[in-house]
Amino acid sequence: MIPPIPVVFEPIFKPRPWGGRELERLFGKKLPPGQPIGESWELADLPADVSVVRDGPLAGHALNQLLSMWGKDVSLCGHALLGPARPSLLGRFPLLIKFLDARENLSVQVHPKPQDDDPAHWHAGVKDEAWYVVAAEPGSKVYIGLKPGVTPRDVAERAGTRGIVELLREWPATPGQCFYLPSGTPHALGAGIVVAEVQTPFDVTYRLFDWDRVGLDGEPRELHIEQALANIRYDTVTEHILPTSRAGHGGLVRSPRFQIERCEVPAGQPWTHGGPMRVLIVLSGSGIIVAGTPFLLTEPYERTFSPGDVILVPASGCIQVQPTAAADLLLVSVPPRDQHPQPPPARGHSAKD
Repeated sequence: MIPPIPVVFEPIFKPRPWGGRELERLFGKKLPPGQPIGESWELADLPADVSVVRDGPLAGHALNQLLSMWGKDVSLCGHALLGPARPSLLGRFPLLIKFLDARENLSVQVHPKPQDDDPAHWHAGVKDEAWYVVAAEPGSKVYIGLKPGVTPRDVAERAGTRGIVELLREWPATPGQCFYLPSGTPHALGAGIVVAEVQTPFDVTYRLFDWDRVGLDGEPRELHIEQALANIRYDTVTEHILPTSRAGHGGLVRSPRFQIERCEVPAGQPWTHGGPMRVLIVLSGSGIIVAGTPFLLTEPYERTFSPGDVILVPASGCIQVQPTAAADLLLVSVPPRDQHPQPPPARGHSAKD
């Protein structure tokens, strides 16, 4: 068995009617020609989409294979890949990580809201997510949450129409900004923005409005009004959406299901990490990652990194990031299931409204 080492996966490209070609320009992604690519799934373990290792000694291995292969307990560290974290309740990798390129506005949508008996957001379908703005055109914005005072009746009356946009809060999008979207919060990514998206590993989306757009097949895209109305939460406030001030030094998001930090590593100044599993999202910079584990009896394993790489670093052993050009990284981790930060409340609006 090949011991746990850092791996990068082949991206899974998703054509979308609102997509563009910015991932080619920003990260050198080899996009399929002539298609508007809206999503690049960098780390996925869903029934229909499983990431496959791009290169190195594990090339061709699927993420769920690594989860099984490295799944035995290791000393006091727990899971050799996940460490003290755990798979999803469906037994899959607990994160889904993408890049999104919004040439046009995305649909106004909502994901299943957590129920009162699921305070840590573990139930299937719950899709907490975060957007880190990689690039944004001047004046671009995102739509997240409802304006104060908006009621279920207001939403129901405008669902499926452009009027729903008037009920959403608008947030300026600038590179380096991070937004957190608790599942059940209505939202839309605005045009002219590229984000790194970190989320829980489900892909259930209910559309409220799609800007009167047709899909790539030339047909109107389906809306899911009834399901969306049943899953909207009305209690998402500013401190949920912009949690940076509560996340600690270097922290961007601290949620029940994942945590995100930003780390800037100057050229020629190595950065060492050991302990919990991390996913490194390389925003800029290049260099080498050197990994050593208790299992390696030969020389430490080395691999290069460059902008746009998303690197899965197993919990076993330690790594050293050695930048040859200053590196800007997002560090994503999964808290142990019994040590989750307190999530935002998930109450619905009262029935009388």
